[in-house]
Order: sequence, then C-alpha cells, then structure tokens
Amino acid sequence: MLLLSTTTRLSAVTAHLFPTLNLRNNRFLSTMVNTIEKATFAAGCFWGVEKVFFKHFKQFGIETRVGYTGGKPDAKNPTYRQVRYLIPLAFILCWLHISLSIPRLYVRTFAMKQQVCNGIGNHAEALEIKFSPEKVSYEALVEFFYRMHDPTTVNKQGPDEGPQYRSAIFYHSVAQREIAERVTAEVQEAHYKGKPIVTTIVEGDVFYDAEDYHQQYLEKNPHGYECPTHFLRW
Repeated sequence: MLLLSTTTRLSAVTAHLFPTLNLRNNRFLSTMVNTIEKATFAAGCFWGVEKVFFKHFKQFGIETRVGYTGGKPDAKNPTYRQVRYLIPLAFILCWLHISLSIPRLYVRTFAMKQQVCNGIGNHAEALEIKFSPEKVSYEALVEFFYRMHDPTTVNKQGPDEGPQYRSAIFYHSVAQREIAERVTAEVQEAHYKGKPIVTTIVEGDVFYDAEDYHQQYLEKNPHGYECPTHFLRW
C-alpha cells in the first residue's frame, strides 16, 4: 500500500491540467514527488531487528517503528502490563534474572506484554519500515531480512521462543508478495538447501506501535539484550 504525500497528489493534478508537460524532466516538480512504501518484517526480538535494519539502511532515509501485528482479529491493541498472571515459579525466575542484571528480562518481567508475550493474541513482534523505493528497493529489504536472522526455526530466534518471535513477511501489495515469494525461493536455493525456510508470507494486518521506550531501544540502551541470531550471514 502506497502512502502518497501531498506533493505527490499535487503533481498528479498538475499532470491532469497540463498533459503535455514532461514531469520527469521538470526538476522542480520531480523533486516534489515523494512516494513512500511500507515494509513489515518479523524476525524475533524487535529490538535487534530494528537496530540491524536501521544501521544498514539509515543512509537511505528509512523510518522505523517496532510493534505488533499478525494477531487474532479480536485481540486488539496489545500492550505491556505489569505482571499479574504469572505462576509463582515465574516470579522466582524473574527475580533471578533481575539479580543477574539482564536488562531485557528485567523489562519483560515488570512490563510484561499480557497478550504478546503470553501468546494470547498471536501477535508477532515486528518492525515497520517506511522507505522510498527510489532510494532502496523492497527486494533489497527482503534479502536483507533473510541475511540478518535465522528463517529456519519455527516460532524461535535464539533463546527467544514463542509465536511472537516467528519469522514472517507482511506484504502490503501484490507486487510485494510476488517479490517476497521470489526472493524466498532464491534464498532457499542459495543458502538453505536441505533446511527449509519456515518464514510465513502473509498480507499485512493492523500494526500496533509498541510503547515509546521500545522504539530504538538498543540505540538508547546499547548494553541491552540482543538476540544472538541477529547477524549478517552473507
């Protein structure tokens, strides 16, 4: 799905009023066109996914948000809440994690996602990227998605387990779906022979932004938890 800026619509109106005007060769009008697309990926803990993507594509002007998507229709607005449904053993484990000063587990203990972390709503932790296809292609983003995580583990990335950590591509147009399917087949053939890719390719759904403290979390907390599977494989 395209997000068209006001200037894009202005150019369209100009083209209608002046059909003989060559917009491509008009420097002023061509710079006003700013078509933005969305790409949405799930590849485990969204902290690391955002960090890796932003590090490698920020020079192309991408914008990123982490959040939740792909959940059940009736599980709306998934949020983090204080723990109140964990069994006593979980409380003990939480205190052990705190005593070991593991930042991510500390956050997950006292600001637990009631729906996401417990798998109630079946949402995936995901990264939404806004990008200009004139600066970086969707195909390049999909290939990078496969480079930076392990797409062969079901509902799991490193020590993080559960459907919220599944590998998934959420497409926003038929063209994106076709590109995702083609790149997946190419990556399977080139890099994962004999080990099937389990990434799901599904239509993009409602994307719920995570709380602000999750946005660019590892930029703000450089010593925070990073999933060990988030590295470039080729």
